[in-house]
Amino acid sequence: MKKVLALLLCSTLVVSMFTACGKTKEAEKEEVKQEETTEVAEETTEEVAETTEGAAKTGLAVITSIGKSKDAAEEDGLAQADSVVVAVLVGEDGKILDCALDTAQTKINFSKEGKITTDLATVFKAKQDLGDEYGMKKASSIGKEWFEQANALTAYAVGKTVDELKGIAVNEEGVPTDADLASSVTVHITDYVAAIEKAVANAKDLGAKAGDKLGLGVSTTIAKSTDAAEEDGLAQAYSSYVAITQGADGKITSCAIDASQSNINFSKEGKVTTDLAAAELKTKQELGEAYGMKKASGIGKEWFEQADAFAQYVTGKTVDEVKGIALTEGAPADADLASSVTVHVTDYMSLIELAAAHIAK
Repeated sequence: MKKVLALLLCSTLVVSMFTACGKTKEAEKEEVKQEETTEVAEETTEEVAETTEGAAKTGLAVITSIGKSKDAAEEDGLAQADSVVVAVLVGEDGKILDCALDTAQTKINFSKEGKITTDLATVFKAKQDLGDEYGMKKASSIGKEWFEQANALTAYAVGKTVDELKGIAVNEEGVPTDADLASSVTVHITDYVAAIEKAVANAKDLGAKAGDKLGLGVSTTIAKSTDAAEEDGLAQAYSSYVAITQGADGKITSCAIDASQSNINFSKEGKVTTDLAAAELKTKQELGEAYGMKKASGIGKEWFEQADAFAQYVTGKTVDEVKGIALTEGAPADADLASSVTVHVTDYMSLIELAAAHIAK
């Protein structure tokens, strides 16, 4: 009996040992799986961190056309400036991380007597700010407004390189033929893609990082336009452009500022005298030293230098802090800022706020 009990006890111990060993192996396998999962998670986290925290460049570009301007006849003449504006955030690999597209379409009418008939106090909204007021939806074959189609194109551009965008298939009119894109974009995109390419080429390291949000603000005035008299009249579309990026804390991480003066002359008989095909239509940033502000500047700085200095000054601030910048007749009152910026910055401050509002949408 004792032998039987001893044998049973030994058998129980052996089974227990094998069971314990089996559990240990399963536990080891589970630990290995957990380690592998942890490693993958860590690698993924690192990749996300690289994607969201890497340096990024901010670019701003404008392409302007005045080709739709026409002489006065039975109806008033038209001086029209169409400025395509693009802001981009570009990653270190050259791919577009964020993109904003707008157009400033400015129409100034004048009579066959050479008199401006459009109210000079008019402030023209860009197409993004016009929204449904622009009126494309009713004529659109896909029932989409201009801003909706523009935003669909910029969303399509994110994650792509310029070369990939230049490879988008279009018909003879410049309309996308790719089925997916054509379902949301039926406007001509040739100029938009060209502006994106230009913005990417202009992109600079201004402090932004991947993961920041990009916003664009645009506005146009015509107050400097004049009637024709002994000299030709002037229809001037003065457009200002501001692109900003914001971090998760709402602070501005980069800022780019530009402006353009699109001048169209006309005679006292209401005839356009500007060569619409050959007119030089550069922005102030593109003109650089040729703009000619330095010689008249009290601090000896060109327009682009002052614009860049102001852009750098607002970087690191919130929109509310920018709105609180002290001014004297539109120019900075703070001594340190005034040493590098004497131009009026009121419009740029307003456009920073507008750009931030677009980010918040």
